[in-house]
Amino acid sequence: MTENRSIELQDHFGARLQTNVNMACYTTARVGGAVRWFAASPSASQLAADARFLWDHKIPFRVLGNGSNVLISDRGWDGLMLYNQAKAITVDRDSSHPTLKAESGAALSTVIRTTMEEGLSGFEWVAGIPGTIGGAVYGNAGAHGLDIEQILSLAEILHREKGQLLLTAAQMGYQYRSSDLKRDSGRAVILTASFGLSLSTPDLVKKKVEEFNVKRRNSQPAGASMGSTFKNPQGDFAGRLIEAAGLKGLKIGGVEISPVHANFLVNDGSASAEDYHQLISFVQKTVKDKFSVELELEIELLGEWQD
Repeated sequence: MTENRSIELQDHFGARLQTNVNMACYTTARVGGAVRWFAASPSASQLAADARFLWDHKIPFRVLGNGSNVLISDRGWDGLMLYNQAKAITVDRDSSHPTLKAESGAALSTVIRTTMEEGLSGFEWVAGIPGTIGGAVYGNAGAHGLDIEQILSLAEILHREKGQLLLTAAQMGYQYRSSDLKRDSGRAVILTASFGLSLSTPDLVKKKVEEFNVKRRNSQPAGASMGSTFKNPQGDFAGRLIEAAGLKGLKIGGVEISPVHANFLVNDGSASAEDYHQLISFVQKTVKDKFSVELELEIELLGEWQD
């Protein structure tokens, strides 16, 4: 079966197809084992064609952007990682409702640079978030009391059963750090997203971005991590609970609960994915025992894990 699938994949992907690719190089935590197959999609149209092919041939796959919200097992994963390199960005600032449209693989940092150059306001709060447009739309990324739901106009998605769709923010089923797409993972791929912004000036947008960057540098640690590990429980903060449980600075293997912000688990350069998994489990158990609060992961786990 694996040999037949490899032939099918080679026929479709050609030179784009790679095998047994280690994922530590493609995730912000710098950990993770090898995936059986790996291929990059260079455009939204190619991403759609690749997803259709994989669904039609019943080959398990995941779309990977910047790798900032996923923890891949050291044992790897027996599927195909579709590396989203669809990065085109277009801007319409001449109308009364200026918009930015980006393919889902576009880095948030590139989008912010574009809005600064064009003098468009609305994306400044995203400064410093290590992700892509697709990941941000998928997980309703947010910071500083703002989130993607508030600026998304339309998301162009390819659904496994329903085909190509255009969804408004209201149709995305957004909740805190979640969406219908995330809750039913694997049934749709985000191709592009359009955002409603407001006219400003390059200098004013740049000033706001710098202010948010300063806030992020002062409150979040440097180093390899997945960003925020746990969702904030309603009416509270995951970092506060972890710190109150006495866990700030705790280390398992090569992973430490950051002394700067307890919701960040930082790789000292020697960590494994299992170190992360064990520390995550310990944090969840400790916080539940002490405060009767179940911390829900903001990140996603992929692959097999030790009990």
